[in-house]
Amino acid sequence: MVNKDNLTFVEHLEELRGRIMIIIYFLVGGLILGFFFAKPVIYYITNDDFTQTLELNAFRITDPLTIYIAMIIIIAFIIVSPVILYELWAFISPGLHPKEQKVTLSYIPFSLFLFVGGLLFSYFIIFPYLISFTMGLADDMGIKQTIGIKEYFSELFKFTIPFGFVFQLPILLLFLTRLGIVTPMFLKKNRKYAYFILLVVAALIAPPDFMTHMLFTIPMILLYEISIVISKIGYKKYLKAEQRLMEEELGMDEDEKKQP
Repeated sequence: MVNKDNLTFVEHLEELRGRIMIIIYFLVGGLILGFFFAKPVIYYITNDDFTQTLELNAFRITDPLTIYIAMIIIIAFIIVSPVILYELWAFISPGLHPKEQKVTLSYIPFSLFLFVGGLLFSYFIIFPYLISFTMGLADDMGIKQTIGIKEYFSELFKFTIPFGFVFQLPILLLFLTRLGIVTPMFLKKNRKYAYFILLVVAALIAPPDFMTHMLFTIPMILLYEISIVISKIGYKKYLKAEQRLMEEELGMDEDEKKQP
């Protein structure tokens, strides 16, 4: 077996190229699967309960095709995301301790679960409220809305996909804690700055409505607080692993001294 610690820069690039090619192969397969799943998903979204009062229109001949292709790509990336995360893990895992390799590998299914959970949370809780708010606002101002199907899905993707990534926060901070890059103390100390960043992020993707802004911000803050609790567990395991490694190194040094 090749020791990856001794690989040259060019050999690392070759390994990276090979892993990217694997991802591309799986992505092609994901696109093929997305081709079959995209239509049922689009039909479900356009015929969901909170869309029954909406009349969705295609203002261009190519709008349905654009939405179809976009949905295929999104489905493909969701399907292939475990492969992408595994290849990323496989590339950086030689720099981790054996136990850290096993633990971080176990994060992959949880990462997918949280991403899908973020999408579902945004779609079933936040997006219906957004539709209700904007439709009510239009009625109050005497505006009759003519909604384009392309614009509708553009807004849908805008509000759901970011939440998939936001829900990765606990896994990301746990991973960084296990590597010793961040600590629970650091996360607590910088809590106010993190809150400010989350408020800014919510302001960028939420409409100028207090309730909608809170619907975006509160889950982010809760996720950050949950991340702190989870990072405490990861940090304790990190300290134990470092202590065990030091004991092993001291033991090896003592054995070397005993040798004639």
